[in-house]
Amino acid sequence: MTFEQLGLIEPILKALKTEGYTSPTPIQQQAIPVALQGKDILGCAQTGTGKTAAFAIPMLQTLSKEKITKGYRYTRGLILTPTRELAVQIDESFTAYGRHTGLQHEVIFGGVPQTQQVLSIRNGVDILIATPGRLLDLIDQGHVHLDYLEMFVLDEADRMLDMGFINDVKKVIRLLPKQKQTLFFSATMPPQIQNLANALLQQPEQIEVTPVSSTVETIDQAVYMVDKKDKQSLLVHLLKEKNIARSLVFARTKHGADRIAKALNNANIKADAIHGDKAQSARQRALLNFKTGRLKVLVATDIAARGIDVDNLTHVINFDLPNVPETYVHRIGRTGRAGASGVAFSFCDREERVYLKDIVRLTAQTIPVAEEHPYKPVRSEGFRPSAVNNGNSNNRSNNSYRQKQGTFNRRRGPLVNI
Repeated sequence: MTFEQLGLIEPILKALKTEGYTSPTPIQQQAIPVALQGKDILGCAQTGTGKTAAFAIPMLQTLSKEKITKGYRYTRGLILTPTRELAVQIDESFTAYGRHTGLQHEVIFGGVPQTQQVLSIRNGVDILIATPGRLLDLIDQGHVHLDYLEMFVLDEADRMLDMGFINDVKKVIRLLPKQKQTLFFSATMPPQIQNLANALLQQPEQIEVTPVSSTVETIDQAVYMVDKKDKQSLLVHLLKEKNIARSLVFARTKHGADRIAKALNNANIKADAIHGDKAQSARQRALLNFKTGRLKVLVATDIAARGIDVDNLTHVINFDLPNVPETYVHRIGRTGRAGASGVAFSFCDREERVYLKDIVRLTAQTIPVAEEHPYKPVRSEGFRPSAVNNGNSNNRSNNSYRQKQGTFNRRRGPLVNI
């Protein structure tokens, strides 16, 4: 299928051609025609599936139907997203796809002074990309008006819940016109998010391109059992031994991210950390350096990493396992995008084994355990596969990693399987 077959207008087709896009991804094939019909959408899709274009393109086309006049522009499209990084990424997508439409869009987010953002929207904008807190602030101050809203996108809804923003989201929703089209996207669908979708959407078309709570199947996964004190050494070892060109490393805390980045630089591996305590300018600079290859490793917390979109990211490394299993799905979805292959390594110390069990249960996958590495714990009897296997032989396996990497060729590792 081509973008022309989706019935897109020439200005958008021209922009897509400039970007080098020729064929829509599965979620774009399913979502764009439905959205162009004016229907609500409940989309369940992992990161890296082309989800942003799946809502940006139909919004641009729908709002382009009305003749643009001079003077104040009423906000007719709103995209609500959990983090400033993701908001910036979405804004860049609207710039790319909408460059020939004449529509104006702006992005607003917290963590920076609001003065420039207020100036940028004082004459009105057609499309507003926003994080919940800053949007509510500017609405309360009278800088944003949503009375004429036609299309609303709630992106990364499950992340809104994880980050404690769900009440702000509900406040925003109560301020929106009842008559509007809503596109609702979430990588996972826990009960609270399903309830929110049920209350918000009107006879939605449900679109699912990757099974709920599954991991992207092009990603080869492996878990490294390691003592906490040896994690930094193992990370340096893997980055050097496997000659990893570009990797995103996840840390649980801000201080932990800084310590990891410092240790890598001390080992002559160019790295930087991004987290909520860093200024927006510093975070954007680090991300730019990572995208352009000046950094080999970007260390991030989950909140800061939301919205990171880097082409050809080959490796994701979970330095700390997340205590929320859905977060694992989000993390490793940063690699293996758009059908490309990717690798996800996870470090697991004794205290994190319960998190690993939760991850395996959620994803219903087996994950190879790396048996041969120099920092394997001396005592590992607490983690025998038989101790965590519930006898389910139908779980999907993730064995291709063994055929591709030397350590698994030499010796077959056990599987984490629940």
